[in-house]
Amino acid sequence: MWKIGNVEIKSRVVLAPMAGITSLAYRNFMKRFGAGLTVTEMVSDCGLIYGNDKTIEYLKTANEERPVAIQLFGGDADNICKAIDVVLKENPNIDFIDINLGCPVPKVTKTGAGSAMLKDPEKLFKYMKKICDYSPLPVTAKIRLGWDEKTINFMENIQVLEKAGVKAIGLHTRTAKQGYSGKANYEIIRDLQGKMSVPLIISGDIYSLDETLQLLDISKATAVMVARGGVGHPRLIEQLNHYFETGEKLPDATLEENINYLLEFADMLIEEKGEFKAMMLLRGIATKFFDGYPNTKKIKNAIAQTLTTREQLMRILSEYR
Repeated sequence: MWKIGNVEIKSRVVLAPMAGITSLAYRNFMKRFGAGLTVTEMVSDCGLIYGNDKTIEYLKTANEERPVAIQLFGGDADNICKAIDVVLKENPNIDFIDINLGCPVPKVTKTGAGSAMLKDPEKLFKYMKKICDYSPLPVTAKIRLGWDEKTINFMENIQVLEKAGVKAIGLHTRTAKQGYSGKANYEIIRDLQGKMSVPLIISGDIYSLDETLQLLDISKATAVMVARGGVGHPRLIEQLNHYFETGEKLPDATLEENINYLLEFADMLIEEKGEFKAMMLLRGIATKFFDGYPNTKKIKNAIAQTLTTREQLMRILSEYR
C-alpha cells in the first residue's frame, strides 16, 4: 500500500500509458491481473479544448479501474489548465492528472511538448507550477533521464517537479533521443528514491519479474510501471504482485493460458471498438501474446497480415492448436 497525495494505491504495479494500446478495454483487462493504478493513452490538450470527439473518447474510464489517471500533453500550461476543465466536465470520476514529459515522438516534441519540456528546467518549473496550482486533483508527471546523453538532467528536473507540487514522478530510464531503443540505464538511478520527497515510479526494459526486481533493488523505487513488457504477457503483473505480497515467484503463463488471455482481451476490445476496428488493432497487439514461445512465426504472420474478424481469429488459433 502506498499513496499519491491522499489516494491509497493497493499494488506497487502501475500500468503505463501507451498510445494505441491502453484503451479502456486494455486497462480493464490488465486490471484483473492486479494493476494498482492505470493511466489513459496520452490526450492532446488542444484536442480537448476544441471538442474533438475522438480526443474526448480517450477520457472514458470505468469505476472498476480506479484509481485512474488521465494523461495530458501539450506545450502551454494555460492550455493544459483549460484541458483539465474539459476532463473534469466529461469525467469527474478520475483520481489524478498525469502530465506527459517523456514522449520522444517528433510530432509531439516539435510542439514543445513531451520530452522537449525536459530541456529547460526553469521553464519546466513555471509550466508545472501553474498546472499544479490550478488542478483540483493531484498532479503526477512522467519524465526521462534527459533529452540526450549530453543533457542527462533528471535529478534537476525531479527537484523542479517536486518544488512545483507534483505528487509522484514516473521515470523512464532512457533519454528522449534513445526513444525505445538501446538499453535502459539502471545504474544512474541507484538509490534515487531516497533522494526524493515524492513516490518514484520506475520504468524501462521491464519484461520479466527478475529484471523488475533488479531495477527496484537499484533504484529503491516505490512502484514499477509496466509498459511494453506487459503487452501480450499480462501474467507479468500478476507475478509482480504475488512476489511483493508473498516473496514467491510464479511461473510464466503457458502458451495455452496466453491464448485464452488473448481471446478474453479480444472480446473486450470488440465490445469497446466494434469487431473490425478491434481486429485491426489486434493485428499489432495479438502477435505479442506469442512472443517467447517456440514455433509461433506462422501464426504471428497470419494474425498480423490477414486478421479481419473474430471468426477468423478463432480459425487461426484452432489451426495452430
